[in-house]
Amino acid sequence: MKAKLVPLYFKEEIDKEFKKQTVNLKSLLCDVAEIIEPVQLGVKLPDADGVIFPQLLGDAFTKIEFLKKINIPIIICTSDFGTVNMWDWEIVAFMKTEGIDVFSPYSLELTKIICKSLALKKDLKKTKFLVYQDMPGEGGLQAEIFRRFYWWEDRFTELLNKKFGVTIIKKSFKEMGVKAKEVPDSIVKEIIKNRQINTEGVTEKALASAVKVYVKVKEDVDRVENIKGVGINCLNESFYSDSTPCLAWSMLYEDRKMIWACEADTSSLISMYLMNKALDVNIMMSNIYPFLIGMAALKHEKIDKFPEVEGEPQNYALIVHCGYFGVVPKPFCTSWTIRPKVLDIVGDNAIALDARFPEGDITIAKLDQTLEELMVIEGEIEKYVQYPGSHCRNGALVKVPDGYEMMELFNSHHNCFMVGKQREGLKKLAKVFDLLIRTI
Repeated sequence: MKAKLVPLYFKEEIDKEFKKQTVNLKSLLCDVAEIIEPVQLGVKLPDADGVIFPQLLGDAFTKIEFLKKINIPIIICTSDFGTVNMWDWEIVAFMKTEGIDVFSPYSLELTKIICKSLALKKDLKKTKFLVYQDMPGEGGLQAEIFRRFYWWEDRFTELLNKKFGVTIIKKSFKEMGVKAKEVPDSIVKEIIKNRQINTEGVTEKALASAVKVYVKVKEDVDRVENIKGVGINCLNESFYSDSTPCLAWSMLYEDRKMIWACEADTSSLISMYLMNKALDVNIMMSNIYPFLIGMAALKHEKIDKFPEVEGEPQNYALIVHCGYFGVVPKPFCTSWTIRPKVLDIVGDNAIALDARFPEGDITIAKLDQTLEELMVIEGEIEKYVQYPGSHCRNGALVKVPDGYEMMELFNSHHNCFMVGKQREGLKKLAKVFDLLIRTI
């Protein structure tokens, strides 16, 4: 998946500097972009995802009307390092004052994020997400909670297709659960033999059941072309399966970089998919419980108080889901262990993942319900906290710059979490997809 970029030049003939920089860019961006034959500014553009200027000249000031007619994204990459040159800021600023919104990346990493985002935008038109559900929120367990979730509404599914081109394929969770139980134990043993799967307190039957879910989901994914993400209504309709899909999501990511969504949350799924593919970042989804929400969070997690912090408790939150930090693929983790289930809503044979991101910088982000805005908050995992016997056996303690502002930005209890500071890269992603950034 690469962006197709057409280089533009100003004069009638291409000079040596332009040729040299074009060759340089082809090398620097070879893994993310296909740079096709150059075209003179003002000539009809070929089919491409964007234009790239390997060279800027003072001619831009007099040819501004030609620049205004370019109707695909414009990237300025005039330095030897795949970035904008400092002395080109004058021309870039002039173009912006004339209403031309250009990309002028100041690092090669950002240039690559722009290219990957352009390729992703094209690829999404044929992308499919597979979700397993039967009657989500209409019945099942804790229906009074689950029927409030917008991601199951037809309106949101239609919007997802309209905005990004993504198609949602729905399959029966009930049927999949039955077929998973029928997977031969011999297949399970072969899979387990070839993988290192850390467990603690998990029975052989529970581990086998979790692997059988992986086998059936993988088979369904293989049957349909262009499935890039998958989710299961694993809590609300958990009685359809004797296991949870946590292990399956980790294994599918290890196998083929497949993005997953707990509880068939397609809002989180599209958010994680965009950010993981454009930024190539370690990402997961989980619940967030700001200290500001008080007893509502403590009651839900069955804990008596929040962890002690040094000052500004309003700027802290817990990240925890299904008893632990969240469903995190093994390659992303500093520690990763399968443990017995914690929540009463799932069967006794179910499992949960006890996994950790590295402590340090973290970015919280998610699309809103309109798919027009992207929330971005940079924070820090200070440590992990444990409450034995609670619904927070191992959660992350996170500090953010302003907890009050964070509360204003949230649009869901489900959020997406990335290792590191990712705001600048997310700005480029947002620009490609015409998203408004909301941040602290």
